[in-house]
Amino acid sequence: MTLRQQLSFPRQHARTQRFTLGAPRAFTVSPDGARVTFLRSASGTDRVNSLWVLDLEDPATGSVAGAGSGAGSGEGRERIAADPAVLLGGAAERLSPEERARRERSREGSGGIVGYAVDGAGQLAAFALSGRLFAAELLAGTTRELPVRGPVIDPRPSPDGRHVAYVADGALRVIGADGERDRELAGRSADEGEDIGYGLAEFIAAEEMSRTRGYWWSPESDRLLVARVDTARVRRWWISDPAHPEREPVKVAYPAAGTPNADVRLFLVDLEGPGGAEGADAAEGPGKARTEVVWDRARYPYLARVHWSAAGAPLLLVQSRDQRGQLYLAVDTATGATRTVHRDEDPAWLELFAELPAWAPDGRLVRIADEGGARVLMVGDRPLTGPQLHVRAVLDIGEHDVLVSASAGEEAAGPETGEIHVYRVNELGVERLSEGAGVHSAVRTGDVTVLVSARPDTSGASAQVLRDGKRLAAVASYAEQPVLTARPVLTEAGTHRIPCAVLLPTGYQESDGPLPVLLDPYGGPHGQRVVAAQNAYLTSQWFADQGFAVIVADGRGTPGRSPAWEKAVKQNLLLSLDDQIEALHALAERFPLDLGRVAMRGWSFGGYLAGLAVLRRPDVFHAAVSGAPVTDLRLYDTHYQERYFGGGPQEVPEVYARHSLVTDDGLSAPESPARPLMIIHGLADDNVVVAHTLRLSAALLAAGRPHEVLPLTGVTHMTPQEEVAENLLLLQVDFLKRSLGMG
Repeated sequence: MTLRQQLSFPRQHARTQRFTLGAPRAFTVSPDGARVTFLRSASGTDRVNSLWVLDLEDPATGSVAGAGSGAGSGEGRERIAADPAVLLGGAAERLSPEERARRERSREGSGGIVGYAVDGAGQLAAFALSGRLFAAELLAGTTRELPVRGPVIDPRPSPDGRHVAYVADGALRVIGADGERDRELAGRSADEGEDIGYGLAEFIAAEEMSRTRGYWWSPESDRLLVARVDTARVRRWWISDPAHPEREPVKVAYPAAGTPNADVRLFLVDLEGPGGAEGADAAEGPGKARTEVVWDRARYPYLARVHWSAAGAPLLLVQSRDQRGQLYLAVDTATGATRTVHRDEDPAWLELFAELPAWAPDGRLVRIADEGGARVLMVGDRPLTGPQLHVRAVLDIGEHDVLVSASAGEEAAGPETGEIHVYRVNELGVERLSEGAGVHSAVRTGDVTVLVSARPDTSGASAQVLRDGKRLAAVASYAEQPVLTARPVLTEAGTHRIPCAVLLPTGYQESDGPLPVLLDPYGGPHGQRVVAAQNAYLTSQWFADQGFAVIVADGRGTPGRSPAWEKAVKQNLLLSLDDQIEALHALAERFPLDLGRVAMRGWSFGGYLAGLAVLRRPDVFHAAVSGAPVTDLRLYDTHYQERYFGGGPQEVPEVYARHSLVTDDGLSAPESPARPLMIIHGLADDNVVVAHTLRLSAALLAAGRPHEVLPLTGVTHMTPQEEVAENLLLLQVDFLKRSLGMG
C-alpha cells in the first residue's frame, strides 16, 4: 500500500496545504519570449518554494528548446534559478514580524521564496529569503546575496536592472545590483516616530484593496513613487497568546469601522539626488530629493492603485472613504501636481480591480467599469465588451488587444455555472482563448502566454505555454493527487437562479433515501465558491462521503455574475442567508435532501453566515459550525464594513445592530429553539480578532444557550498547521453527526 493510499483525506488535505504545494505559480514571461520564470516547491508536501526558469529557447543558440530536454516539462527546459536550501545552507527560515504580517494579509502559507520581482528585460530577479536580499541572474543561472541591512521586505529591481530597492526598518532603501552603495532613499526624519513608515502597504490596502506594495519604479529607473504611511491616529489593539502568558501581547494598528484610518501620502523620490548621487557617499537620514504628490486627500483618502509605465504619466486611483466616488489622476513628475483623467461615481460602491487603471501603449486609459448594468472593459471612452460577458480582470494590455478573464454575463447564451474564461478583446470583437469547462487564467507578454486551467473533472491545474496561440511547452506540476474525487453537480436554483454545486456520497443510490444536509458556503462578497474546478470541492466531497448531501451556494453579494447581483446586499447582507435558504428548498425538489436535518459550516464570512443561520432561522437549520466569525460588526475594518453598510457605526447604528450576532445588549434578534453551535477561532487572528467569538460565547452563556468553543492556540485567520487543519475537519464531522443524530 502506498503512502498516498494510507493517508486519510484530512491528513493529506492538511499536509499538502489544500493541494497547492508543488503546483507552479507566480509566472513571469520575459519580453523576448525566451523564458518563463515561476515558483514551485519540490513536491506536493514540500512547503519551500524555489525559483524556477523554463527556457523556451536555448540560451546559447536562440533556437526553441527541444522536446524532452527538461525534467518533467515535455518541451522546453526547466531549471532551478534559486534554491532556498542552498542559499540558507540548510538553516531554518526566519521571518520578521513585518514579513509575517505581510504574508498573513496575502494568505501566504508556504515558505522559501514566496514572491519575486524582475527587471524590465526579465533577466534579473530579486527576492527576500529569511530577511536577506538575493538577486538571481536568470540567464546565467546564478544567485548571489546582496549585503544590506535587514530584515528585507518586498525587494524590486529597477527596470534597467542596475539597482534593487527594498524596505527595511520602516525605510525604503536601494542598492546597486552589483552589491555596492546601499543607501536610504526615503525614511523617517528626526521628528518622525515609529508610527511613520515608507514603502509598504498599510493594513487596509493589503487586506481589503489588494494593493500589496508601497513603492513603484519609474520606467527610466531614475525615480520612485513611495508611499508614506502614518498610523498615529489608528487605534491600537493587542493580540495576546494566553497559552504563553510570559510573552508580551502584540500591538496592532487596526482601523475598526468608524475609526481613523492610516494617513497615506505619496512622494516622488529621486534615485540620484542629494545624498544619493553617483559617486557620493551613502548618506543616511533626511535630505533626499523628494516631491510630494498632491491630491484632495481629505475627500479621497484611499490610495487604491498606482500605475507607472512608459505609455504615460504616473496614474493614480484615489477613492473616497464611502467608496462611492473615485478619481483617476495623472501626476506631473516635475511638480507633483495631479490632473483628473476620469471620475467615477456609484450610489452603492465602486469595485477595485488588480493592475487597473493603466495606460494602453497608445496612451488611452484602460479600466473596468459598470456600464448599462454590465461589467465591461473600457479602453478610452469606448466599451469593448457588452452584457454577454462579466469582465473579472485585465491580464495583459498589448499593442493590438487586451487580454481579460471573464465569466458569463446576464445576456450570455448559457449560464456556464462556475466557469471563468480568457478572452482576447479589441475594437474588432471578442475571441475566447481558453477551451472547455473550467476556471482559466493567463499571464502574457508579447506573443507568449501561460494559460493556467483548472477543470471540474480533473484534479489540480495545468499550465501550458503558448506562442501565438499554439502550444509550445507545459510547466510540470508536482502537486499530489487527492485520495478522493469530487463529483459536484453544477446547477442553478430558485427564482434568483442561484449558482450551486451539489455533492452526494460516493456510491450513493436512490434506495439509500434522503440525506442529512450540510450547507458549505462562503456566501459573501469577494468569495466565489461555485467554480468549475475539481479541487474546490474536495473538502465538500469528503463531508458528503461522511453521509451528507452537501450544498455550496453563491447567493447575492458573491462575485462573478453582474454588478446588480453583487450590489444587491448594500445595507442588507442578510440577503446572503435568504439565498442559502432559497437554494436549499429549491434543490430539495431535485435531490434527496432531508430537510429535518440541516446544518451549515463556514469560515470567516461563512462562519458569520453559519452563526446567523442557527440564531435567526432555527426553523430551517438544526446545527452549525462557525469558524472565525465576525459577530460584532463594529469590530471589523473600515474599508469592508463601511462599503457594504454605507457608513460607520456612528452613522448607521441600526444597520450594524441588525447584522451583528451580538450587540452591547446581548444576542441580536435570537429565535427559538436554541440549536447546537460550535465556534472555532484562532487566538492569534489579527483580521477577525478572537474578541468576536468571546463576545458571542458570553452572550450565548448569558442567554442560557448551550454551545461549544474551540480555541486554536497560535493560529491566525489561516490554519496552515498540519495537525490543526487535519483535526479541525475530524472534529467538525463528529460535532455535526452528534448534533443531527446521525449515530
